[in-house]
Amino acid sequence: MIVANATGCSSIYGGSAPTCPYTVNDKGCGPAWANSLFEDNAEFGFGMNLATEQRRAALAEKVKALKEAVSDPEVAALCDNWLENMNDAEGSRTAAEALIAFCEKCDGCGCAADPIVADILAAKDMLVKKSIWIFGGDGWAYDIGYGGLDHVLASGADVNVLVLDTEVYSNTGGQSSKSTPTASVAKFAAAGKRTRKKDLGMMAMSYGYVYVAQVAMSANPNQLMKALTEAEAYHGPSLIIAYAPCINHGIDMSKSQLEIKAAVEAGYWQLYRFNPAAGEGVNPFTLDSKEPTGDFKTFLAGEIRYSTLKKQFPAIADELFDKAEADAKVRLESYKKLANK
Repeated sequence: MIVANATGCSSIYGGSAPTCPYTVNDKGCGPAWANSLFEDNAEFGFGMNLATEQRRAALAEKVKALKEAVSDPEVAALCDNWLENMNDAEGSRTAAEALIAFCEKCDGCGCAADPIVADILAAKDMLVKKSIWIFGGDGWAYDIGYGGLDHVLASGADVNVLVLDTEVYSNTGGQSSKSTPTASVAKFAAAGKRTRKKDLGMMAMSYGYVYVAQVAMSANPNQLMKALTEAEAYHGPSLIIAYAPCINHGIDMSKSQLEIKAAVEAGYWQLYRFNPAAGEGVNPFTLDSKEPTGDFKTFLAGEIRYSTLKKQFPAIADELFDKAEADAKVRLESYKKLANK
């Protein structure tokens, strides 16, 4: 796994000593992580993917050359097996182990294939398919870096994007972003935001070849894991948007998982998956949310970013809360229509 991480909350808690979550297993294998500028993280991750693809394409030529250089059916089978599975995660791993074992045995034997074997071993880190992930928040993905994100998703490249949606520019002090919903109080929206939240997932779905999912960890852990595994397996661009409570919401952050669950139960946040690889005749859109069981305005009242509006601007608070609830219902109805197609 190779991670490109936008500057922000996720890079602070993901790349700061001594609590870095990115580590290795007992074989010394683990993810590679790098932090980019706030505004160009999609391009940063796209560059990582381009470099990886170029190195693997060159490696494929070496494996083809090895097959030609060694007139042995068993070696030919090893090479063909890797070439056929090089873009499959598990398949490339199994094929790589067998190919490496042969190359290490053959290395330095003095035959005509010696230089080719040496080149393959020098690039053996590229034998297993890489999982490219681009991490960032909504300020980057919805707003300041959206042009780059849109370009990368439109490219058709096999990259995965995880957006941690806090609905506000968190790391820079709580400014309103295009992800900020109606009625939420933030810097530059002190009297409550008047426009509805941008539907990033729906915009990405319009391409037709981008895997898209909206998830919420504690509301449905199985749906989250299904989305992650489907995104990883999909040979094309993937976008996962995860609801992420934030200190700027004005909540008890030790109960953030309960807040995530409440957001889904109230119909504030919806869960779905859009899988272009679903198959011919199968609806690619799956609505994973059930009908809301909680009260929308009670949920709003539990967060200071909304309750502040009621205290400071009572004359307009109820009107904006009504609009926020109506916006959420419109979004849910649009997803229902997609699910029923």
